[in-house]
Amino acid sequence: MSNDILRFATAGSVDDGKSTLIGRLLHDSKSILEDQFDAVERTSVARGEERANLALLTDGLRAEREQGITIDVAYRYFATPKRTFVIADTPGHIQYTRNMVTGASSSDLAIILVDARKGLQDQSRRHAFLTTLLQVPHLVLAVNKMDLVDHSQERFEEIKREFTEFATKLDVRDLTFVPISALHGDNVVSTSTNMPWYEGPSLLHHLENVHIASDRNLIDARFPVQYVIRPHKSDDPELHDYRGYAGRVAGGVLKPGDEVIHLPSGLSTRIEKIVTADGEITEACPPMSVTLLLEDDIDISRGDMICRPNNAPVASQDIEAMVCWMTDARKLTPRTKLLVKHTTRTARVMVKDLRYRLDVNSLHRDEQAEHLALNEIGRVRLRSTQPLFVDEYAKNRQTGGFVLIDEGTNATVGAGMVVRAS
Repeated sequence: MSNDILRFATAGSVDDGKSTLIGRLLHDSKSILEDQFDAVERTSVARGEERANLALLTDGLRAEREQGITIDVAYRYFATPKRTFVIADTPGHIQYTRNMVTGASSSDLAIILVDARKGLQDQSRRHAFLTTLLQVPHLVLAVNKMDLVDHSQERFEEIKREFTEFATKLDVRDLTFVPISALHGDNVVSTSTNMPWYEGPSLLHHLENVHIASDRNLIDARFPVQYVIRPHKSDDPELHDYRGYAGRVAGGVLKPGDEVIHLPSGLSTRIEKIVTADGEITEACPPMSVTLLLEDDIDISRGDMICRPNNAPVASQDIEAMVCWMTDARKLTPRTKLLVKHTTRTARVMVKDLRYRLDVNSLHRDEQAEHLALNEIGRVRLRSTQPLFVDEYAKNRQTGGFVLIDEGTNATVGAGMVVRAS
């Protein structure tokens, strides 16, 4: 089995068939157990449906099943001989836009579903914009329910033209169009005889073969320290002086012998060893979790950064970022005080000002806006109490992304993407 993992999110408007599509992928790729499918069949019969409702495989919350919608982000896993997949099934309703941001933020690819009868909806455009804002490298527009428009090539081409025109306003790196019927399985796992005019691959074939290795930043070495390992209670004398720095590689390639510097001190040293749970390795790259042992004793703690001497992130207390506000308990306004969680570092921040609020439908910038409410996106200036080691989000999604936390409730209230640090 390949260790290659593709993380992808499904998005789109309500009732475009996101959960049904994922259910079809799981079912047709034989990734669900027989008793799971039997349970879905029983539930479908009890609800008076003619066939097994594959959407029930992902709509796990009772409220979702009763309403026939997706509310939370449902994660599912399946694998084929070529690749392992992690799916984030995100909600279609506008009030759950924040959940879509959560699901897409760590995805390599996003599938935007469009109902062939309805065409592009506001929510389709909103989710397409958000995937590009979140720098998701690959985008697939899946035109669903083609069976309800008699598998019309003209209708597919019409939607394709409309979306292509809209995509010219966005930063879309890789765009693919696939006509499908999730209910009947057309072009989902296998190509369909009902649409002989379509000469492209099935959706699963595209997911198995889309090239993602070059999407990861292997140039800018970034290692946020998560934990310092000191085995004090060991009888092994060799471990008395052991000091390892554990974390997840956020960028670049690290090897024993490499010269590195520590931030914030700026002191330099070399990597002595790189260790994992399976023993020593000769190199580490994203998104591996490893422990670094360094040649020199440097005072390093959680939240610090290890990087290359001539290629370091910006150490800054003043950050400009695009923020998606994710709570209705309060609004984001200038002078708001919050906690920021950036890589492994947590600090207090204050919102210096709100530069503009963005209308994700028209892409209009409202520079007179005084606040951000639930699900709204805007560009803000933040001032932190201690330096954060950041890159622009377009350069590195790990060191360019952060979350905002309410100090009083410890609830996540916002997600941000660094535009500029000074």
